[in-house]
Amino acid sequence: MSGAAHMRRALELATHAAGRTGENPAVGCVVVKDGAVIGEGATAEGGRPHAEESALAQAGARARGATAYITLEPCAKRSSGGVSCTDLLIQAGVARVAIAARDPHPFAAGVGIERLRAAGVHVEIGLFEAEARALNAAFFARWERR
Repeated sequence: MSGAAHMRRALELATHAAGRTGENPAVGCVVVKDGAVIGEGATAEGGRPHAEESALAQAGARARGATAYITLEPCAKRSSGGVSCTDLLIQAGVARVAIAARDPHPFAAGVGIERLRAAGVHVEIGLFEAEARALNAAFFARWERR
């Protein structure tokens, strides 16, 4: 499968979560290593756990050196005070992260991307951005107005 196919799968996962994530956006994450999917996740009902948490938990130690396809920039801070998705990706040793859309929320807003890059993770942005934004249109409208 291509990177585009993996991001399409992440969007499909997010679509199934839409409308059930409370104040959080519906996000999908697919972790791939050597061409095989080793973890998948979507924002859970009520907003927790985040998509990256679920996908990385499935992948376990195999995530080291993998690529994560995520429909929205990973959070860099958690309202709960827990470990952010950015930190979870770094701790897991993911080598590359493909992000569909930047997150305008103050708990991400480019900080997640900066921290991933500072940790040596290769980050690409924009694959299926329009689709990811459309999926969470109300979330983007709320946070981009501020």
